[in-house]
Amino acid sequence: MALTKLTKNLIDGTFGTEWVSTIQTSNFTAVASKGYFVNTTSAEITVTLPVGVVGTEIVIQDYAGTFATNKVIFASNGSEKIQGVTDNFQCETNNSTVTLVYQDATKGWTADDIIVVPPTITVDYLVVAGGGGGGATYHGAGGGGGGLRTSYTNSSSLNGHNESSLSLTSGTNYTTTVGGGGAGVQSSKGSNGSNSIFDTITSTGGGGGAENSDGPGTDGGSGGGGSRSASGAAGSAITSPVTQGYNGGICSTPGNGWSGGGGGGGANAVGSNGSGNNVTTGGVGGNGGVGLEVNIIGGTGNFYAGGGGGSAGTGAVLGTGGTGGGGDGSNAQGGNGSVNTGGGGGGSERNSPSSTFVPGGDGGSGVVILRYPNTYTITPVSGSGGFTYTTDTSISNTKVTTFTVAGGGNIQFT
Repeated sequence: MALTKLTKNLIDGTFGTEWVSTIQTSNFTAVASKGYFVNTTSAEITVTLPVGVVGTEIVIQDYAGTFATNKVIFASNGSEKIQGVTDNFQCETNNSTVTLVYQDATKGWTADDIIVVPPTITVDYLVVAGGGGGGATYHGAGGGGGGLRTSYTNSSSLNGHNESSLSLTSGTNYTTTVGGGGAGVQSSKGSNGSNSIFDTITSTGGGGGAENSDGPGTDGGSGGGGSRSASGAAGSAITSPVTQGYNGGICSTPGNGWSGGGGGGGANAVGSNGSGNNVTTGGVGGNGGVGLEVNIIGGTGNFYAGGGGGSAGTGAVLGTGGTGGGGDGSNAQGGNGSVNTGGGGGGSERNSPSSTFVPGGDGGSGVVILRYPNTYTITPVSGSGGFTYTTDTSISNTKVTTFTVAGGGNIQFT
C-alpha cells in the first residue's frame, strides 16, 4: 500500500498531497493527505476534518474565488481542536490556498488565513414602515398603516405576523432604515409611506388614501381607503413575501356626492367602509383599521400601524384613526399619523365649492426596534449615515434598541 501511494505521488508530482479531481460544491468530510478544490459560488461549504495524526496535511483551494462571498467553514472531528480551541473556523479570503497541518492534541489543526467562526446572535425585531398620507378634496379617504413585520410573540393576535428571529454575527454590517410617512397632498390622493428595513427584513410603506376623483386608494403595507370616485375602490395590502397588513375600506356608495371616504387598512384589521348619501347630514367616514399590539419594548398596549380615518362633509360622521397611530378624518385638514408608529394619515374635506382645498393628514414615520442579548452593543458604522436611537437595558439579560428618525445606514453588533 505504501509503495503504491509513493509511486502515485511520484507520478503526480504531489509528494504528500493527493488532489481530488472532483470539484466540491457541498459539505464534505476531508481525508488526510488530500487536496480539494472547493467551489462556494452557490453557498457556504463546511469541511469536516478527520481524526488528526501528527504531521498530516489537508489542502483546500478556493476554486472560483468566492470565499469572501460564501465562506468555507472548518469543523473539527468530535472534541479535537483547531488553532488550539474547539470552535469552528472559516476562511473568507478570495483565491486562498488553506493548508491545514495537524500538530498535536494541544494545538490540533492549524493554518494561515483562517479565523474563528463568530457566535450567532439571536435578534428579535419589529420593523414598521411609514404610514400612507390621507386623501384630500371632497371626502378624502384614510391612508393605510405602514407594513409591519415582527418576530416577537406577545399577547396580541399576530394574524400572520409571526416570523422567525434572525441569527446574526458580530462585526457584520446590517442595513437599518426608518421609513418616513407619506404626505397628505392637497387636491390629490395621499402619497405612500417609505419602506423601513433591517437586514433582510423590508416593510412596505402604507398606501395613500384616495380623493374625490383621483381613482382608488393605493396599495401598500396596508392599503389606502377608497373615496367617492366612480369605483370607490380601496388599496390592497402587501402579501409577499409575507402579509404585512390589511386592505383599506371602500366607499360603499361610489359616485354619490355625499359619500364618506373609507378608512385606511391597519396592521391587524381592514379599514371600515365609507358610506352615506344624505345631502343634509353628509356621509359617514370609515374608521381606520386597528394596528397590531407588539410589546417588544416591554409592558403592554404598544400598538403600531393603525389606518387613517376617512373624512366626510360638515355635520357628517367622521372616521377615527385606528389604534396604533392612525390620524382622524376631518371636515377640514386630516389628522396626521403619530410619529414612529407607522399610522396612516386621516382624510380631509373641502366643505363647499367656495372653500379652500386642504391636504389630507401626513402618515406617521415608521420605527425599527431590535431586542437582543445584553452581552452585545449596537454600534453605527462610521460614515454610513445618521441615526437617532435609544437603548433600554432595564429588561433582565436583554437590550432593546429603538431607531426613530427617518433615514439610516449600517450598524454592527460588538
